[in-house]
Parts: sequence; structure tokens; C-alpha cells
Amino acid sequence: MTLTTSLAADSLTEDLGTLDPEIAQRIDAELARQQRGLEMIASENHTAQA
Repeated sequence: MTLTTSLAADSLTEDLGTLDPEIAQRIDAELARQQRGLEMIASENHTAQA
């Protein structure tokens, strides 16, 4: 295995909070947002003409 491949493989098992704390925080915030409530998306009540 080359050094680059070895580093890439090691990063897959490392904790995301250690590798990139900002991304880990944003993911945690998004999970919390989704668990707090349901967001409804408006849609039309008719079908498009074919």
C-alpha cells in the first residue's frame, strides 16, 4: 500500500470530530433539526398534463 492510500484508509476509521470538527458540528446540528420536527413541503394537488 502506498503512503497516500494508507493515509486515506486511516482517515476512514478516524472520528469525524477529530478530522473536521466544523463538519461534525454541522452534521450534529442537522440531525437535531430533523429529530425536532417535521417540515412540510408545499406541493400542487393536481398532476401535470402529459
